[in-house]
This record gives sequence, structure tokens and C-alpha cells, in this order.
Amino acid sequence: MPFLIRGAHVVDPQLGLDDVRDVLIEGSTIARVAPAIDGADGVEVIDGTGKYLVPGLVDMHVHFRDPGFEYKETIETGARAATHGGFTDVATMPNTDPVTDSGAEIRYQLDHARQAGLCHVRPIGALTRGEKGEALAEIGDMVMEGASAFSDDGHGVQSAGMMRTCMDYVSQFDRVAIAHCEVEALTANGVINEGRSSTRLGMFGWPALGEELEIYRDIELCRLTGCALHIAHISTAKGLELVRQAKEEGLPVTCEVTPHHLFLNEDDITDAYDTNLKMNPPLRSAHDMERLVEGLIDGSIDCLVTDHAPHAQHEKDCEWEIAFFGTIGLETALPLMLTKLVRTGRLSWARLVEVMAVNPRRVLRLAPVRVEAGSVADLTLIDPEQEVDVTVDYFESKSKNSAFLGQSLVGAATDVFVGGRRTLTGGVVTQA
Repeated sequence: MPFLIRGAHVVDPQLGLDDVRDVLIEGSTIARVAPAIDGADGVEVIDGTGKYLVPGLVDMHVHFRDPGFEYKETIETGARAATHGGFTDVATMPNTDPVTDSGAEIRYQLDHARQAGLCHVRPIGALTRGEKGEALAEIGDMVMEGASAFSDDGHGVQSAGMMRTCMDYVSQFDRVAIAHCEVEALTANGVINEGRSSTRLGMFGWPALGEELEIYRDIELCRLTGCALHIAHISTAKGLELVRQAKEEGLPVTCEVTPHHLFLNEDDITDAYDTNLKMNPPLRSAHDMERLVEGLIDGSIDCLVTDHAPHAQHEKDCEWEIAFFGTIGLETALPLMLTKLVRTGRLSWARLVEVMAVNPRRVLRLAPVRVEAGSVADLTLIDPEQEVDVTVDYFESKSKNSAFLGQSLVGAATDVFVGGRRTLTGGVVTQA
């Protein structure tokens, strides 16, 4: 059915568009964008008054746990969470069981995403077989089947020689190598940022150097190989400065940050030992947190991602030392950004769209989506005044391990269109 979104505030920095428009969707594409569209027959009219319409949001770093850990999340439940959060595209990390290191596993994810029929799933393949860092994965085979990028996320490639081989190979296919930067010899046994909090709470520390040293190494390998490099979930001010310097030199280096590293820090971890605040990389210092916010605002950080990491209750409801790392994030990312940065005036709507829609597509080599006639109708409609109470009942995700439980936020997606199909209607996930 054709849709006419009437009177929405359209923001698309790719077009320099920041104004009220009517948008007509016919089939899988945008048919017209104009100040007013009259005389359209047989269409469903959606009142966009007071809402913002943007290119569909993209989260280029999620864990859907399928196959192998479906008790935490499946491709369908992950897609429901993504849609509820306003996303049209998600890129899934390969640390599944079996690891996504061949074309067969890429096909599995794409087939199950089609069956779910909600959002585009863009599988990320492993750099090495089994993510063991010992032998090259089937990069070419995975590219042919539709892999969007390559990463050993969750571990990081420990051998510099192996990482060079991976980057040499990935560079041949116009794909990006996504680096989980962690020197495991430095981070072994670490469960919290090394410093004041680890001392105060009496736990093994995870030093910032364990991340920064590998960021430096991989930037130098980028210089050597020419392979595009993307730094995953950056968490320290020094790491960000290394990325800034690489960009100033013209190296093909980009990076991403998560909401939990923007809006939480080690001081939020109290003697209540809330394991939903246990991350990899860990929550850093208040200074690191503020520098990351500044980096997102000034353009040094390219993408906002969630690192959506679902875990079952028994994997979090236990002692801090043995609890699993990670927090879910797909359904709180947009409300957090709107509440804490856009509403406070620190971040413009245009910059929000860049980091949540435009830049992730560019990094993943996906076709651009623009709010203009002829573009695919992958769109997100946002109500900036929608109240969101973050409770376990709010989530479509199979897991409920959110670091932001109990918070009250303002602003959320109300409608999502994927290829012209309405997959979120008034905040409710709708499957065709």
C-alpha cells in the first residue's frame, strides 16, 4: 500500500535538507518529496506533524547470538528489538556457534533475516577461522555471499602478523576490517577499568593501555596495508586521539562509540555490583566519557553503535567476576541520544543522522539512503516527545540485561519503513 507521510520535519544532511515536507512512498521507493503533496489517491496518510523523518537508522555492531546461543537472542527477536528501536539495518558480529567464518554461515543469517521480514541484516564475517587468530577465514567466499565487513569481535587478533595478513586480504574486496582492540596479555582477568574503581571495589583491573596499544598497532598496519580500518567500541580519550591523528594523516581509519561509553562511567559502578554495567571494553573514567562525547559532536567519531549484547538472566544475576560482559542497547540507543544530547542542545539533528544513518552505511559499503524521489524507502519516523520508561516490559529483545534499566527518557521511533513496508506502526512492531 502507498503511504503519504504528511508534515514531518525531514532531516537529511546528505541533501542539506532540514525542513517540513510531505513524503510519498510507492512500492519499495520514495516517489515524491515536496512541501505539500495533494491529490494522492488510495494512500494511507500518516500524520507526521511534530515528528522527524530521517533515513533509516543503522546499527553496525550487534550480537544476535544465532546460531548457537538462541536462548539469549535469535535473528527474529533481535530484528524485533532493532525495529522497535527505529533501525532499518543491523550488522551482526560473527561470534556465533559455529563462528560465522564461511559463506554458509552468511547465508544462514540472511535466510533467517528474510524469514523474520523486519529489518535488513548485514552479516559481518570473521577475520580468522573460528576467531582463533591462527588461520585466515574464507573471506572471498563470505564476500560472495553478502558479508558486509570482517572482524574477530569479542577477541581481537592477537598476532600482528596475522592481522596484517587479514588486512592484506580484506583490502582486495573493498571491505573494512573492524578491530576489537584488546591486548589480552594486558587485560587477562580484568573485569573493570583499572584505576580508582578497581581499587575501591577490590577487583582485577582492565587497563586502558590494553585497548590503546592495539589501536596504535592496527593503525600502523592500516598504513602498511592500505586496508580500511574501523575501530570498534572505542572507550578511551587516548585511543580517540590516535584515531584523530590517523585521520589527519589521511589514513582510511574510522571508529564508533556506544551509548554506554557516552553516558556511563566507572563511577556508576557501586558496591551494589550491578552486573549490567560489566562491559568489554569496561566503563572508563568520567574524563574518558566526556572526551568521547566531544569526539562524537566534533566529527572525530564516525558512528554510534550499540554493541547489543544479550545474555540470559542467570549469566548476569551472579557474582561480578563470573558475570558475562555486555548490555543490550538496540531499543534505548535513540531515546538516549535524543534525551542526553539532542534535547540538551549539544548535538544537532543533522549530526545525529550522520552518526546513526549516513556514516554506518558508508563504512559498511552499503548504498546510500536519502529522503528524495527514487531512493529506497528505508525510513525512520521519530517522535521527539515520546516518553520512554526503561523497564523489562519495554523490550522486544529476548534478553533484558540493560545498563539503563530504571531510566526515564524522551524521544523514540514511532514508525519504520523497510523497502516501503511498514515494520513499526505507532511504536508497535508489525510484520507483513
